[in-house]
Amino acid sequence: MNTILRNILAVVAGLIVGSIVNMGIVMISGSVIPPPEGGDITTMEDLKSTIHLFEPKHFLFPFLAHALGTLVGAFVAAKLAGTRKLLMALIVGFCFLIGGTINISMLGGPLWFSALDLIVAYIPMAYLGWILSGKK
Repeated sequence: MNTILRNILAVVAGLIVGSIVNMGIVMISGSVIPPPEGGDITTMEDLKSTIHLFEPKHFLFPFLAHALGTLVGAFVAAKLAGTRKLLMALIVGFCFLIGGTINISMLGGPLWFSALDLIVAYIPMAYLGWILSGKK
């Protein structure tokens, strides 16, 4: 298979698998740490209007979803890529970073979480995914 096509498919596969991991963690988060009283997380608008009720513990699963989704997605991209495995992993990380930035701009939330999420959950996790893939 052409290496360019293989690299494109590796990134697409990484984005799909990473998104599945992300959504899986988000979907179970409410059953592990219930939302605060009066906090509705069923829609983006409801979440935005009640995010001020959230305590630090309520941000644990969103952070894990972003970090682990990026980690797994980058790992998959690096494993499947034909060449430039680090670049493919970082492309996945940048795609998730863009999504995270858009999400934070739409939802708001505490500054400490926004900073932690944007600084730690995306590019460092993509790099770690590449390392875990074998770095070849």
